[in-house]
Amino acid sequence: MKIHQLSLFLENKPSQLTEPCRLLADAGIDIRTLTLADTERFGILRLIVSDWEKGAHLLREAGYVVNVTEVVAVEVPDRPGGLAELLGSFENTGINIEYMYAFTFGHGDTAVLIFRFDNPDAAIERLKSVGISVLGSTEVYQRIEK
Repeated sequence: MKIHQLSLFLENKPSQLTEPCRLLADAGIDIRTLTLADTERFGILRLIVSDWEKGAHLLREAGYVVNVTEVVAVEVPDRPGGLAELLGSFENTGINIEYMYAFTFGHGDTAVLIFRFDNPDAAIERLKSVGISVLGSTEVYQRIEK
């Protein structure tokens, strides 16, 4: 139940974000969600796209440094304390959350978050054991298209 994410390294200067987005659009690849983190000299654009293999190949052919990582999509109750409860389920487990970001959609009374864990398999086991819904890529894409 892991999802493939593309990470691109971009120079931190004007207009660097446009070209990779344009390349994906021209190839008919939808960007499902993204996050951008920066430092003084470069940024990391993290994307979940409709066709990660085609997207990775296309971007590499265009000269971008692309890293493919596995992330986990999790449904979180969309109410005060929902995220805190989910995060609390990792206390004393030794599982580290490296980063997280949100999808731009919810599903009823839940929100969907993307997590990068240091040990995704252990994290998925833990989430399931406490009754938290982990979404596969098919489920995520179906919810987006609704």
